[in-house]
Amino acid sequence: MGEAKRRKQLGLMPTIHSFEARMDVDGNVTVTHGPEDGELRGRIGAALRDSQPSGTGWESAYRTAYVMAGRPERRLETLEDVQAIPVPPYRRFTGDLVLGQASSAALSVPAGEGGSLRLREQLHSFDGLRWEGFATDRDPQEVLRDLLSHPAARLRGEELGAFRVEQWQEGRIDIEPEPPEELLEPIEAVAREWHGATPEEWAQGHHDLLEEEGEDVPVARRLLLELRRPAPLQSPLNPAFAIVGDVEFYPNPDGSSYTLDGETWLPYGDPDAAPEDENGDLGDLIAQMLDVQTVPVTVWQDGRVEWEEGSVPDEHAERLRSELLAATGAGEPQEWAEWTRALLAETFADEAPYLVDVPNLPPVQGVRLDIPTDALTDPDDPAQYFMESEFTLDGETWHDLYGEEVPEELERLRPSN
Repeated sequence: MGEAKRRKQLGLMPTIHSFEARMDVDGNVTVTHGPEDGELRGRIGAALRDSQPSGTGWESAYRTAYVMAGRPERRLETLEDVQAIPVPPYRRFTGDLVLGQASSAALSVPAGEGGSLRLREQLHSFDGLRWEGFATDRDPQEVLRDLLSHPAARLRGEELGAFRVEQWQEGRIDIEPEPPEELLEPIEAVAREWHGATPEEWAQGHHDLLEEEGEDVPVARRLLLELRRPAPLQSPLNPAFAIVGDVEFYPNPDGSSYTLDGETWLPYGDPDAAPEDENGDLGDLIAQMLDVQTVPVTVWQDGRVEWEEGSVPDEHAERLRSELLAATGAGEPQEWAEWTRALLAETFADEAPYLVDVPNLPPVQGVRLDIPTDALTDPDDPAQYFMESEFTLDGETWHDLYGEEVPEELERLRPSN
């Protein structure tokens, strides 16, 4: 008897059920072909609903794939540019439900106890009749360059809030502040995945964060978790730890802590820091989590790029300068005018929508940017991560992009009718 036949007779071989399923934009799944058993079809549907993005998550995923396939015919600068890409409402998956085999990279979608999905193909459709997919054989470096060549790739999704999740080794989970009911289970699931599902994973994850081995195992751990809507375009340089429906989860190890005795809490990010005050303000922790250290840089219309001496490492200065020039169009009158017009139109979209089309817009002389310090040494284009903060129309008076009314020079251009 052959080994494969013997293992199958003993029940040691996995059972495979091929399937085809469709999903709409809201995450509703219909299994069109597959096993007759209703419980197995239910597993397939639940696994796809839990693992595939829906709502704004699907819009972001599709548009990202569209851009990475090199489809856009123009540079995407703003949220409106990205949203102009139409999103098909239907998806079709083909694959296998595999029962009785340990999960692997190819079987990365859990499907109930002892089951996983192996997805072989995903197509999309605007009408449910004609189906197409994106090429998967392109050079990864070329794909990444296509995505990061668009300034809109640095836009982030709407912030939904930050939560401190306290999990005890025996399983109890407390969340502060209290999340909306629909986010309670996803937050708990992400915390369990982050902390580890088994005692061994719990201990190993703790030691990995401390970057040292040891025998001490915490009785409880606290996780600071940021929740956001998916970004208009998903950057692989800043991936979410988990995506559930249309919510992304970003754990912050530096804002997390642990306790060995149930009373004294020690921070992961700074082992020499004082223990946490049990009555400390969660708001301070969240503010610390969301705080990003940045370097201010000024880009001028004529192509000058200035920063405080010593704030940018010398070995990265020339690269940063050239990438900022390419991203803003500084030194190239037409490109700079297009970029700054889009910047002002997006910033004052509610207060001054006329800026999109007004013909006599005064030229912007300079723009101040904030670049995260961590991005300065990033080999993958730190210019993709800058945040505009101020602009000047005369080279002397600076206007806050997010804290002021429409400047008088722009207000006087408002149409009278």
